[in-house]
Amino acid sequence: MSVYKPKKSPFYHYDFQHRGIRFAGSTERNSKRDAEAVERDKKDEARLQALTLSAQTSAPMAFAPAAARYYVEHGQHLRGDGPKNLKSAIKWLEQELGSHTLLSSIDDERVAQLVAVRRGQGVAPATVNRSATEPLRKILFRARDMWKQQIQKIDWKKHRLKEPDERVRELTAAEEIRLFANLRKDYHPVVRFALKSGCRLAEIVPGKKFPGLRWHDIDWGARKITVHGKGGRTETIPLTPGIRELLFPLQGHHREHVFTYVAQRTRKGRVEGQRYPMTRSGLLTHWKRTKIFAKLLDYRFHDNRHTAATDILRATGNLKIIQKLLRHRNITTTAKYAHAMDDDVRNAMEAAEKSRTKSRTAATKAAKRMKAKD
Repeated sequence: MSVYKPKKSPFYHYDFQHRGIRFAGSTERNSKRDAEAVERDKKDEARLQALTLSAQTSAPMAFAPAAARYYVEHGQHLRGDGPKNLKSAIKWLEQELGSHTLLSSIDDERVAQLVAVRRGQGVAPATVNRSATEPLRKILFRARDMWKQQIQKIDWKKHRLKEPDERVRELTAAEEIRLFANLRKDYHPVVRFALKSGCRLAEIVPGKKFPGLRWHDIDWGARKITVHGKGGRTETIPLTPGIRELLFPLQGHHREHVFTYVAQRTRKGRVEGQRYPMTRSGLLTHWKRTKIFAKLLDYRFHDNRHTAATDILRATGNLKIIQKLLRHRNITTTAKYAHAMDDDVRNAMEAAEKSRTKSRTAATKAAKRMKAKD
């Protein structure tokens, strides 16, 4: 049975059986498409639970039961998108390895084949590591250490692909002038907000998964902004005087959404001169066009977040503040911004070197003049 909506419920319900066990309940979704997505997740969970029961043994394990047991014991408790990403990785690994492949038969050659297949799908090295090599390694290690399974010795370092260092591109003063000179006036507030707040694009304008910034997210009295961000987390950032000055005049443009644009012509339900909520796709389209005229081809919208972080880090020298602003779970993620402090230290050292050189030169000249007088 597919999802259905009971007469007295505003939500769709699911009701299915897996290996003789019935699973039923509310999806807590009033959209059939969303409810069907919940039902698929419930079916995945039922399958994982059934596989886990078959893995409660010391007999040689196949990959599917071992992966399911790993997810139930460890993976489902990961933070953020961890459980979802792990389920996706397990599904791919199971498809490539085969459900009934014994853990004891997985060797270096098989791992190398998996990496080659994943790379052949046009996936970046970092994604190959996170969606194939690492999940498989963790499943095998847990099977060896916790479930006393026999696994082969694998040289995991050889299979891990080198990941390029994540760049931290920031906007210079000259580039900022060029950017806003070529940016349409109705897009100025949204870019200024990104540069001041360090918010991600998905936290600013609505897209497929996120609602963007709305007026009820702004608490003028408490001076804070609620952002709906990565991993479905809801957190707050300060409403500084500069951000308040930027956002306050935008009230009245739209009853719900903070950032809007002015329609340039009448078409597809839009009336020339009227304001409409800014969307992710619309903003990125104009952003790409603006970058060409501003000669900033290597500057992404996400780099506004990097610029905000490095500006504040230079002003405070405190990585912990940047971690809180950017809402990073781990300080190691924030450490990439330390280059800002490195630059300041380097500039200070260079200034000291120049000052010392200048002083020595002056002292040498003075000594020569004294000697000449003698």
